[in-house]
Amino acid sequence: MTNSNTLPFYVKSGIFFVGLAALLTILYIAQGIIVPLIFAFIIAILLNPVVSFFVRLKINRIIAILITLLLTLMLIAAFFGLIYTQAVSFSDSWPVFVSKFTEILNQTISSIAQKINIRPSIIHAWITKSQHELINIDGTLIGRTIVTVGSSLATVFIVPVYIFVILYYKPILIEFIHLLFKKIHQDRVGDIVVQTKSVIQHYLSGLIIEAIIVGALNAIGLLLLGIEYAILLGVLGAVLNLVPYLGGIIAVGLFMMIALVTKDSAWFAVYVFGIHIFIQIIDNNYLVPKIVASRVKINALFSIIIVLVGNELWGISGMFLSIPLLAIVKVIFDNIDSLKPWGFLLGDTMPSMIKLKPFLKKNKSTS
Repeated sequence: MTNSNTLPFYVKSGIFFVGLAALLTILYIAQGIIVPLIFAFIIAILLNPVVSFFVRLKINRIIAILITLLLTLMLIAAFFGLIYTQAVSFSDSWPVFVSKFTEILNQTISSIAQKINIRPSIIHAWITKSQHELINIDGTLIGRTIVTVGSSLATVFIVPVYIFVILYYKPILIEFIHLLFKKIHQDRVGDIVVQTKSVIQHYLSGLIIEAIIVGALNAIGLLLLGIEYAILLGVLGAVLNLVPYLGGIIAVGLFMMIALVTKDSAWFAVYVFGIHIFIQIIDNNYLVPKIVASRVKINALFSIIIVLVGNELWGISGMFLSIPLLAIVKVIFDNIDSLKPWGFLLGDTMPSMIKLKPFLKKNKSTS
């Protein structure tokens, strides 16, 4: 039998990339099964301390799980109820927003066209067509949207069932993980399980705290400026902020657009931009390092890459799941000697220049 260590590098690389392609294909094809399960596992890990708290109060484990799920669903329902009332009011004003924004855009294009001597008629025609399509959303589109939301809700309803089963059979699942490995590896496996649970709990709880603070700051800032639908925009900005690097750009663009169409002066858009920058400074320099990233050390390069890959695989769900899954992968890499270099590559710990100087001198002398 051929020893894998004797295989040439190009053969090992080929096997690795074929296996990676097969894995990504399976993840894409089976996303309807895999994505709800991953959400359920992550949420179950997050809720496990609450269940343990009720169990310590001498409450039956099944009842403790049901109470935890009920409280969680009540909080989610209250949150979406608030968003729904705001969204209904916002949708009623949508045609007015479209008309005002189109008027501002027309004036801007005409002003620019006069300065650079370009005929704006073609652009105005396209804007008029787009305005008509945005205002007159037909029933077919609404029907397709309802079908899509309905299928998503069908998936959402199965997640609590998964969560209940995972929480109930947690001892079996943990013991199964231990039984997969030999006794000499049990301590290492136990460390990985504990660290994975700790990373997910701290990361997700940190994200929730960050989202609440950012949403509150967004809403307060917009309210102080008198921007309409400040609460809805604040919550939407907090949700978009969960998408690394890209969400904040989308959020501030939306805020500025609403400020332009609801206020008489364009300076309000500048004020909104300034408030957003102030909130991002607080978020990036305090909330993320102290609350969110204290246990998840993923560098910006791989954070962006994994978010884009997650979006291609599973859409919006993949964007939200990508960072926690990469954090779990990093925990595994950091605890296996042969994979520690890959864990270091994913992290954000910069090597000291003292360690790099001999390597840099060697490269300089050879060049």
